[in-house]
Amino acid sequence: LYAVLHVRHSLKYCDKMRCLRKRSAVSFLGVLVICLLFMNLYIEDGYVLVKHDASLQLIRETATHQLNPERYVHTFKDLSNFSGSINISYRYLAGAPLTRKRYLTIGLSSVKRKKGNYLLETIKSIFEQSSYEELKEIAVVVQLADFDSAWCEGMVQDISQKFAHHIIAGRLIVIHVPEEYYPVLDGLKRNYNDPEDRVKFRSKQNVDYAFLLNFCANLSDYYVMLEDDVRCSKNFLTAVKKVITSREGSYWVTLEFSKLGYIGKLYHSHDLPRLAHFLLMFYQEMPCDWLLIHFRGLLAQKEVIRFKPSLFQHMGYYSSYKGAENKLKDDDFEEESFDIPDNPPANLLTNMNVFENYEASKAYSSIDEYFWGKAPSIGDFYGIVFEKPIKISKIKVVTGTEDRQNDILHHGALEVGEKIVGSKNGRQCTTYLRLGEFRNGNIEITDVEHKVLFDINCMRILVTKSQKEWLIIRSISVWTSQTPNQ
Repeated sequence: LYAVLHVRHSLKYCDKMRCLRKRSAVSFLGVLVICLLFMNLYIEDGYVLVKHDASLQLIRETATHQLNPERYVHTFKDLSNFSGSINISYRYLAGAPLTRKRYLTIGLSSVKRKKGNYLLETIKSIFEQSSYEELKEIAVVVQLADFDSAWCEGMVQDISQKFAHHIIAGRLIVIHVPEEYYPVLDGLKRNYNDPEDRVKFRSKQNVDYAFLLNFCANLSDYYVMLEDDVRCSKNFLTAVKKVITSREGSYWVTLEFSKLGYIGKLYHSHDLPRLAHFLLMFYQEMPCDWLLIHFRGLLAQKEVIRFKPSLFQHMGYYSSYKGAENKLKDDDFEEESFDIPDNPPANLLTNMNVFENYEASKAYSSIDEYFWGKAPSIGDFYGIVFEKPIKISKIKVVTGTEDRQNDILHHGALEVGEKIVGSKNGRQCTTYLRLGEFRNGNIEITDVEHKVLFDINCMRILVTKSQKEWLIIRSISVWTSQTPNQ
């Protein structure tokens, strides 16, 4: 009996040890995969290689991009079911390779829908909402990603007929990747309990976007991702350029100009090869918009940087997946001219008691965030010291939010100043000119350059009467006129 009990005890001990080793192995493999991912993301990417056939025939226009550099083969094989080095051949269905680099590439991927087709309207909106000068700085790349060749041919004919002048001008390219270059799309993991056809659809969509991103990597300085059922705001490129200029000197991976899915997501073009690798490695794991969030986080942009109003609106009624209804709309979208403020570089300061991390910088931004201070007293201020003297055409300040409508500036004034004194970190103006008083928590002053004769060094919001309510400064917008003579 003792021997039997001893044997049972020994077996239980061995089972525990085997279980422990299995858990350790699983943990080790998990850490190893994460390390490989970080190595892949942070190793310096070269631009995507393009192989040219010596007898390239412009009639068929095929360009080959190297998607899998030799140093990534093992990681790529383990994480994405690819084997070996993969060359992707792009067929030019309309248009030709660009002869010069542009400022912005707009990428669209489209497949045949069971109900509705919005691609032509989307392309039309991109071009119609852009000025002649803006058109010189953009390239539109449409990827027809359906494996139905008859549908692709029909779409190419429609696009070529309706947008022939844009194709001739080198603003519009239509491409296609043959089915043979796609990875396995059947029998994939059914994460999130998605049905098999849904998994196949979203997995293929990830590969579609990876191929599109890879193609666009060298075409421009920046890239914006759109869907094929989108309406654009007037002069959206000018608004995008203003935002990019305002972010100079700050780190960002993704700037968002719509809150829906992967519409209006802006990237540096030098990040596109890396993003293409990322989508391919995890193509079967989750939908594209979720992967984009993970990509942003892995490259150390923790917070969403989204701008309002939105520049792009979803207009499709039927989804590309089974023709299901999709009535999603971006309620922050504004179709008319998007008058985004300039908000020139400045130092921000306040003597108010700031609540948690709602610091002063969050009011002087187009991002959807705000400054929040505890109950201000008479004489408290929020100050802006510009890096250079400026001419201002318009100023607009909004306080309070929809859910905290009483946290406004009940009694306050807006002032501009000149003659800076103090050190770099503690500079302020010696004299101020009052432009107006707040009404219902807001103030807007136009024609400032005609009311102020000096070049403006400072601007401040001054509390003229103490209040019990806290203060939210939701947005401070400054529009400049010409640069003053130095």
